[in-house]
Amino acid sequence: MGHLGESGFNCELENGVIMSCEEECFEEETNTASIQYAVKVLLAGLGEDIKREGIIKTPLRVAKALCEGTRGYTQSAKEIVEGALFPEAGLDNTKVGHAGGVGGLVIVRDLDFYSYCESCMLPFHFKCHVGYVPSGQRVLGLSKLSRVANVFAKRLQEPQRLANEVCSALHQGIQPAGVAIVLQCTHIHFPDTESNFLDSKHEGLVEILVSSGSGGFENKDADMWGDFFGLLKFRGIDKDKVHVMGSLDQCWCPSLSSKVSSKIGEISPMMVTAVSSILKSLGEDPTRKELVGTPSRFVNWQMKFQCSDIDMKLNGSLWSGIDDSLNTNGEVSFNDKEVHSELNLPFWSQCEHHLLPFHGVVHIGYFISKGFDPIGKSVLQSIVHFYGFKLQVQERLTKQIAETISPVIGGNVIVVVEASHTCMISRGIEKFGSNTATIAVLGRFATDLAARTAFLESIPSVTYMIV
Repeated sequence: MGHLGESGFNCELENGVIMSCEEECFEEETNTASIQYAVKVLLAGLGEDIKREGIIKTPLRVAKALCEGTRGYTQSAKEIVEGALFPEAGLDNTKVGHAGGVGGLVIVRDLDFYSYCESCMLPFHFKCHVGYVPSGQRVLGLSKLSRVANVFAKRLQEPQRLANEVCSALHQGIQPAGVAIVLQCTHIHFPDTESNFLDSKHEGLVEILVSSGSGGFENKDADMWGDFFGLLKFRGIDKDKVHVMGSLDQCWCPSLSSKVSSKIGEISPMMVTAVSSILKSLGEDPTRKELVGTPSRFVNWQMKFQCSDIDMKLNGSLWSGIDDSLNTNGEVSFNDKEVHSELNLPFWSQCEHHLLPFHGVVHIGYFISKGFDPIGKSVLQSIVHFYGFKLQVQERLTKQIAETISPVIGGNVIVVVEASHTCMISRGIEKFGSNTATIAVLGRFATDLAARTAFLESIPSVTYMIV
């Protein structure tokens, strides 16, 4: 515990060393500064101007987000549990059964967290269901189950080890008859910018179920598990699809099977070294076997959003495709027009403020005269990718798509972008399940309320799987 000394607040570390507030703040500032420098190296490697207004504060924002997202390294689950154990009697000896502080199963369900994947350093979301069977007339304050899980979530992780560490910490602290953990984990997929470059079909999320058990839950066929899953029956969890301890395929992270694009070329050693220094600043060991390839994989992800080669590839196919798609089949009347829509065009992009991905769908509507063929869907998908695979903000992405289409269809266009931002779940606000919609209206759509409303109502109510 901390105490107020002559020079300010002091805190005692687990090894007995006393660190003053000034020393602790200095260490934190030093780590933040080191991360900021490394992020500047990454931005320069991507060909960005680090003094550009949109990203001038990106190094600081990234450093703060990473430090916040890995604060679990400096937290103690043991301290959380020890201060929140309470006596609670079980059934008296005249009754048969179990309840209360002796044998009564306790479950806290639907705890939402995020953690940073140790294989690629991108955030993944998970829903945690944690339960234990009290013993010795001891129960734990319910909120502490969530706090203990969060200690291990706020570290570089992979799902099975995360479940095992939460389970072990709770078992050691509570000393119950058993602890059960089930995690529903989701990780973004890695888009292939080559083979699926113009393909509107892509996988959005990788999902996996993992479990861990101690005491009476060590046997996956124990009756205790039957009670546990019985209380999760409305959560869409199939017991047969849950990976038990030690059975998880270690390649769950898409980065482990993602191909390195031939357009990226050789990965910059300086960028890889910069990511290794970030790992050190966060308190990790870059030589740990699970982390050896992480810097290269993280750089590979970032390089997907380097613009130069993508711009060249798209620029050629884009305009030639538009030229071919707007063929006049007869005389056109300006007043004889109808709205044509292309919905659910998927996209991937990278938030320039936090260097974290956001992804979702784009809906495009435009007026077209009878006698004209609509713009090919593949061309519109090309435009979406053209502006998506860059460091971006959603507002700009929406405007750029609309402004690109507008000149070739007479200036009347409406664009709606719906997206899930990982920066919304991996920073202090942690708004799980939130998504963002932006809209751009040009020409007639800006003044024609009926046309605008009709288009918006045509958008499906469930258009994309949001994290």
